[in-house]
Amino acid sequence: MIRVCLAGGTGWAGSAVARAISTLEDMTLVSAVSRTHAGKTLGDVLGDANLTCSVFATAEEALAAHPCDVFFEFTKPDVAKQNVLSALTHGAHVVVGTSGLSDEDYADIASAAENANRGALAVGNFALTVVLLQKFSEIAAKFIPQWEIIDYANDAKKDSPSGTVRELANRLSKVRPSELTVPLEDTQGVKETRGARMAGSQVHSIRLPGYTISAEVIFGMPDQKLSIRHDSGSSAEPYVDGSLLAIRTVSSFVGLRRGLDSVLDLS
Repeated sequence: MIRVCLAGGTGWAGSAVARAISTLEDMTLVSAVSRTHAGKTLGDVLGDANLTCSVFATAEEALAAHPCDVFFEFTKPDVAKQNVLSALTHGAHVVVGTSGLSDEDYADIASAAENANRGALAVGNFALTVVLLQKFSEIAAKFIPQWEIIDYANDAKKDSPSGTVRELANRLSKVRPSELTVPLEDTQGVKETRGARMAGSQVHSIRLPGYTISAEVIFGMPDQKLSIRHDSGSSAEPYVDGSLLAIRTVSSFVGLRRGLDSVLDLS
């Protein structure tokens, strides 16, 4: 039985994962973290009698009260890193679903996971279609040297770009940096309109009503282009199966891995 602490268990995606865990025989929720609903049971908050674990205001409080095997981080980027480091200190493996953490943050998490002899799995997006977007884009980047990434999200999303796109740019950087016909420093006009240079890719973030999370990579060659795109719907259900897979596999390695495909056989 895998004991899980779910930080962000009352949120849009976290609540869907919580409900799924409550139906399983191989894992159980021992605690949840939500500053707004601290002191209640998760079932009272979500209207699900199967969720009997307590909700705590902070990760530290939850970890101290109930030891867990896997800490699932699904909160906000301003507290996510400290939550993860605290969980590793308490001897838990960690799944990171919160977006907005930087490469420097992940370097610190990687070091902490190695020191704790625990696994940390960072997943920008748990949907299978995103896993395939990343894989197909890596293949395309081997053959097409020029691309740009478009990041779409709703107008209320504060972090930019999304964790999905951060992870994608990081993965493409391991293939090669994208080529620019006109170097950024030679751009005439407003250079910022060319987007931000992240891990060797040009990234453009759009924040408008009507989007949930979408990511698109556009590859270009003379007289031809290739567009690879993922679009999320309004439901959190596409992320549940990937989240459960992450919980089940994060204890199988030591250190940091990024991307759900790092624990999948996609060869």
